[in-house]
Amino acid sequence: MQTLTLPAPAKLNLFLHITGRRADGYHLLQTLFVFLDFADEITLSVRSDGEICRPQGAEDVPVDADLTVRAARLLQQATGVRLGVDIHVLKRIPMGGGLGGGSSDAATVLHGLNYLWQCDLSNDELAALGLCLGADVPVFVQGHAAWAEGVGEQLTPVDLPESWYVVIHPQVHVPTAELFSASDLTRNCPAITLATFHGGAGINVFQAVVEKRYPEVAKAISWLSGYSHARLTGSGSCLFGSVSSRQEGEIILQNLPVEWFGFVAKGVTISPLQQKLVTLPTLYN
Repeated sequence: MQTLTLPAPAKLNLFLHITGRRADGYHLLQTLFVFLDFADEITLSVRSDGEICRPQGAEDVPVDADLTVRAARLLQQATGVRLGVDIHVLKRIPMGGGLGGGSSDAATVLHGLNYLWQCDLSNDELAALGLCLGADVPVFVQGHAAWAEGVGEQLTPVDLPESWYVVIHPQVHVPTAELFSASDLTRNCPAITLATFHGGAGINVFQAVVEKRYPEVAKAISWLSGYSHARLTGSGSCLFGSVSSRQEGEIILQNLPVEWFGFVAKGVTISPLQQKLVTLPTLYN
C-alpha cells in the first residue's frame, strides 16, 4: 500500500481589502498571501477499493463536510480513477482563525492524490478543481506567495523577503459569513498596487469589525501591539506581528496570556508543500 505524508501550510493575509461586489453577491478582494512554515500534516494511504475514508481528522467536522474528503472525491470524479484513500489529518493550524487550514488541507490532498493516483494533472488543472472547494484553495495549490484579486482566485506570483511572524489565536471562533454581511464592513476600498503596499498602504477591512464584535480579539490585538504592529489575518480571529527573528518571537510568547495560543513561524515565498513535492520520486505504472 502506497503511503505519502505531506505538509499543509498556514497562510497570512498581509492586508485584505474589499474593492466592490459582483452582481452575484460575491465580494471583490485585494490581498497578499504569504505562506508560513507552520503546517498541518496529511498522510494519504492508497486503497484499492475506491473508498474515500478519513480515519483521523477534525472531530467537530462531519466527514462529508471535510474539505479533505471533498477534495479527494472531486479528484476521483474528475479523473475517473478507481482507487481510494485513507486520509489522516494531524491538525496544528487553529480552525476558523483565518490561517487557511481547511483550504490548505484540501490543496495538499489534491496534490498528494494527483501523485499517488498518477492522475498527471497540472497545477492549473488542480487549482481549477480547488476553486470549486473554496476561493483560497488555488493559492495553496499553486504554492507561491501571491497578489490576489477577483474573489481571491486571480493570482500573480510575488517574491517576498522571508520574514518572521508571531501569530496569536485568542481562542475565539469568528464566523466569516457573519462578517461579510456586516453593515459596517468597508466594501469600497480604492484599489492599490504592490508598490503602494510596500510603501505602507493596506489594511485588513475586517479588523475594525471583528474588534467591535469580539472583545477578546481586540484585547489580543492590543496586547501584541505592545511588541509589534498587530494585524488580523483573513477574517480572523488570528492576528500576527512581524519580528526580526525566531528568538525575538519566542521571547514575546513567554509573556503570552495562558488562555491564548501562539507560535512563531517564518514567512516563505514557496510553500512547504511545493518544497516537498519537488523532492518526490517519479512513480511508474
